Amino acid sequence: MREPLWRQQGEEPDYRFSLANERTFLAWIRTALGLLAGGVVLDQFSTKLGPHSIVMSLAIVFGMLAALLCTMAYVRWRANEIAMRHSRRLPATMAIPLIATATLGIAAAIVLLWVVKLA
Repeated sequence: MREPLWRQQGEEPDYRFSLANERTFLAWIRTALGLLAGGVVLDQFSTKLGPHSIVMSLAIVFGMLAALLCTMAYVRWRANEIAMRHSRRLPATMAIPLIATATLGIAAAIVLLWVVKLA
């Protein structure tokens, strides 16, 4: 595989920082897999939860969120590597508030479906 141009620029960072950045990337990927699994669970095992169309919509949102998180994880990993190579500050990310807000919204919708079911 050809080495990207950005990896040929700047100075090679301490391998410990690169490995820590990679572990963070992998943690984001595990989170994306968890979100995807949540969507699959909603689709396959939520026969008694609310209208099926709403549950399917939530499952789709989980899947889309997982795909977005995978993309954001790679973009953040790459941006961190570039910043470390040029001795710059690490860039900010929108991934954390996005995932927190979206997951909160999905959780609130599921709780609402449970409350409606109990009423």
